[in-house]
Amino acid sequence: MAPAHAQNCDGFCTDADSFLSEADVGRIISQAVQEAQALNALATIAVTDRVGNVLGVYRMGDALDHTVHIATELGNDNRSIIDSGLEGIILPTAALPFVIDDQAAITKAITGAYLSSEGNAFTTRTASQIVQENFNPGEINQPGGPLFGVQFSQLACSDFSLSSDGMGTVAGPHRSPLGLSADPGGLPLYKDGSLVGGIGVIADGLYSIDKNITDLDYSIDELIAIAGTFNFSAPVDRRANRITLEGKTLRFSDVEIRDLNSNPMQAVNIGMLGPEIGNLIPVFGYTDGTIKAGTAFGQSASGIRPDTRGDYPGLDAFVFVNNNDVERFPPSAGTDDGGLNAAALSEQEVRTILQESLAVANRARAQIRRPLGSQARVTIAVVDTLGNILGMVRGRDAPVFGADVAVQKARTTAFYSSARAAQFLQTLPPVNYLNIDDLNVSLKAPVFFADYVTELQVFLNDSKALTDGHFAFSDRAGGNLSRPIYPDGLVAGPHGPLSKPPGSQSVFSTGLQLDLVYHGILQHILAVTTQGLVQDVGSDCTGISFGFESPFFISEQVDSPLRSGIQIFPGSVPIFRGEQLVGGIGVSGDGVDQDDMISFLGVHNAGVILNGAINNAPIDRRADKLTPQGIRLRFIQCPVAPFLDSRESNVCHNK
Repeated sequence: MAPAHAQNCDGFCTDADSFLSEADVGRIISQAVQEAQALNALATIAVTDRVGNVLGVYRMGDALDHTVHIATELGNDNRSIIDSGLEGIILPTAALPFVIDDQAAITKAITGAYLSSEGNAFTTRTASQIVQENFNPGEINQPGGPLFGVQFSQLACSDFSLSSDGMGTVAGPHRSPLGLSADPGGLPLYKDGSLVGGIGVIADGLYSIDKNITDLDYSIDELIAIAGTFNFSAPVDRRANRITLEGKTLRFSDVEIRDLNSNPMQAVNIGMLGPEIGNLIPVFGYTDGTIKAGTAFGQSASGIRPDTRGDYPGLDAFVFVNNNDVERFPPSAGTDDGGLNAAALSEQEVRTILQESLAVANRARAQIRRPLGSQARVTIAVVDTLGNILGMVRGRDAPVFGADVAVQKARTTAFYSSARAAQFLQTLPPVNYLNIDDLNVSLKAPVFFADYVTELQVFLNDSKALTDGHFAFSDRAGGNLSRPIYPDGLVAGPHGPLSKPPGSQSVFSTGLQLDLVYHGILQHILAVTTQGLVQDVGSDCTGISFGFESPFFISEQVDSPLRSGIQIFPGSVPIFRGEQLVGGIGVSGDGVDQDDMISFLGVHNAGVILNGAINNAPIDRRADKLTPQGIRLRFIQCPVAPFLDSRESNVCHNK
């Protein structure tokens, strides 16, 4: 029987013994395989720890039997209806006999682990609900999902997310092959109430989303994954279906243990599964084909541990460390060029911003955690105007996904608020989407980044937009402009200038966000599936050109301000020194209104302590002064009564 605390963990249960053992991993895989056999399905199953170490990947049957089709919706010809972005990629084919089922399964497992914590258990089905163009999906005249765009985070080309040779478990957080997944079949794994990893399964061949949440799907991917979670399942009170956002209950899974076609208690030892059933497989850059034990979260080996330098006294702070237990992102001074050195953030200013932001988070009432009345648990990142990370800190038990996302958010707000944005975009090489059919591989018509700049300037009726740095853009404002409908969700509106037009937009084709990183994603997919014959992507997602002549991918940018990509849901503000832009702050891990408030008040409170040395953007320069199409942009949106220790409301007004 599980300990009494298993249903009541809120971030303090995890200890040095909270990890998946080799026997645990084998048991999880064996239970999933047994269910796949009962369904007469060929599944690929992956298990990870909480920071993304791949602990085992098992493939049933022959590799070439595992076709994977990336598509949100299929037409009568069984092809993707949308012909843009990652939509329509199908492997293997006669022209490209490479498989990606292993990458899809790993991505699902990482998603289940990264979106969850001791306070919330989210799945890839939860992700599907909160990343689509309406929340809830299918409800017209409703704004986009609160985490719209999060699927393009944790990318292999990110300079924050770490990589591995697959020979052992090392410090994370680790990269994910396809970002985050919204395809049901990825779930978190728990031991005694503590999150210890994730399981991901693909068996149906379709890497997609759930566009209709009014019914219950009989997903074989989800059934097989649920079988794997037996004895490692999420505490009932922490599951997504016990949590509400905007008054709407989230989805956890459409199937339960009672729906299984097998008895997980009767699963055999994985060593008894013969090669006629399947095999543990190596995956280039992720695993050597053996089973490994996971790391204990919160210990140095996981890459996340308590602060020991004393930068955040009394704040229950956690930091990111490397394999040598050296902090990766302690507070440091800005490195801005172009005559901005005199205005650059100092080490002490960065430290104060991080301290004050974490202090706000510790007072804030969480949106996505149980029990009710929990503190918000987030990751906070500060960057300079060049996108260099100047410092990062996280609260106890914050979901891991928020780390890479916080960096993306900080970089996005600093980038859009700068005078360099247009020039940078206009000089990027065009994007060439891959077109794959059974016998041929070709490139679709190129997409030019300069067109996004032009569309934005026309949309805002401002020929200087992104060229003069006059207006300060938060991620909420930039997200408004990145939605498939403007204003967000209203069916009669035009598409945002940084989005795709109707018929081309989907969770696999978001617009500028995907286009910036498309070649980086594709390069990594091909590097993994060719086992390194295609060179793997480096630590910069942007400025990569692609063609059919070796070396296929060429990085044409150095020190990009957006090297991990951009993010298009709220939780960031630019940082100013008077009228001068000096950086950006990004926050992620809880509700988006909480993320907005923590970033905004963190900068404000730090400015007060520093006697006005830094500040939020001047009020007359904030993006909410813009009214494109007669509709005002939003800069931030703070919760109504946000604090656990106060009845104070409207806390961001006049700041």
